[in-house]
Amino acid sequence: MYVTNEWDWEPGKKTVADLQEWRKEHAYMEEPYVSPDGEKIAAIIKTEDAEFGVCENGEVWESTFDKAWYLRYAPDNRLTALVSELGEWTVAVDGETWENKYEFVWDARFGQKSGNIMVMAKADGEYLAVINDTPWENTYLSMTDITGPPDCGHAAGVVQTVKFDQADIYTFQDGCYSVAVDGEVWDKNFVNVWEPVFSPDGRRVAAQIRTTLYDYTIAVDGEPWGTLYPMVWEPKFSPVDGSVTAPVKIPGGWTLAKDGKALWDVKFAQLWQHQYSPNGDKIAAIVAPVYGKWTVAVDGKPSDKVFGDMATDLVFSPIGGRTAFLGKEGEKWSVVVDGTVWAGKYDMAWKPVFSPDGHHAAAKVEKGGRYTIAVNGKELRPFKAVWDPIFSPDSDKVLIRAIEGEGDDEKYIRQVLPLSEI
Repeated sequence: MYVTNEWDWEPGKKTVADLQEWRKEHAYMEEPYVSPDGEKIAAIIKTEDAEFGVCENGEVWESTFDKAWYLRYAPDNRLTALVSELGEWTVAVDGETWENKYEFVWDARFGQKSGNIMVMAKADGEYLAVINDTPWENTYLSMTDITGPPDCGHAAGVVQTVKFDQADIYTFQDGCYSVAVDGEVWDKNFVNVWEPVFSPDGRRVAAQIRTTLYDYTIAVDGEPWGTLYPMVWEPKFSPVDGSVTAPVKIPGGWTLAKDGKALWDVKFAQLWQHQYSPNGDKIAAIVAPVYGKWTVAVDGKPSDKVFGDMATDLVFSPIGGRTAFLGKEGEKWSVVVDGTVWAGKYDMAWKPVFSPDGHHAAAKVEKGGRYTIAVNGKELRPFKAVWDPIFSPDSDKVLIRAIEGEGDDEKYIRQVLPLSEI
């Protein structure tokens, strides 16, 4: 996700900011966010004039706003916020605001390597998408589920194309929703549409649709599959041949379908959140082999490590087809890598990450109100707060971004730790 080759990977620890000094200077300060490379930390603050600003590494942006929220770093380490000036909303990037203003903006998305920034916006009572301060030419009565390809160079969303009153069930059942791609709507309407997704190259879009009150299927570039189902979940494009797969409900349970035909010859009590390995040769999904038991299946074969409450946050390694996920049992979370459950039991755990070579895995975890990083199942020292770990390009170091200390000694630190020292 990040281009990490130019980051500082020299082993060692440094203090980036004394957060207690920030709190002494600013009476109001929201939760901080850190840059992917760990070199910067920022928080929304309120000035003496009751205006909102942004403090980054102790320096306050020159611009102030009526309101600022959704402070986030882009993958390229630029700092962004959604801001209001004189009642109009826009995006601020490193303190500079976009030229175009709207009634409201929300749901910022970032290109993984492109630097693109995408938001949803409301203008003159209608809805649209905006990429890099360039708004769609067309607007819609409503819009949800905005999405983009990995570079966020395109945008798609579910839009309302036909106006109807709340009690007008007949117009609703005729189909009033579709998908708009870069502002251009599909030529077919449906009763409902959910979660459009782009192909990896950004040229095609698929979505879940409801064709009647009782029938569901997948539409690809506006064309529905020929098979209808009692229910479907989010589709995905194959990175190998461009085919489309989706979990579908059939008599006896759930399975995975490809272009409207069953792909897996096994059924589950539930199947969703499927994804392809990076080279496309494997498909994994969260499944319930039986009701109330959750795990991960790879190419239709479920793991024997099952959990009674939940399985989530499935991830493939960049190389080698390894998998990791989180399992919850009896209010405790576990990290599972290739079917092996790490020893730690946690109050909370976050999505695991793999090293670029796929040999190592790590996850942010919480236990007893303290946070740490577990690497290959081994826990580091606890912190007051910690962010997701990031491995070095050569896979032999891990970047720790954390807040340590308490009260008057609360500091944000950046540490590069060799795996050989864990």
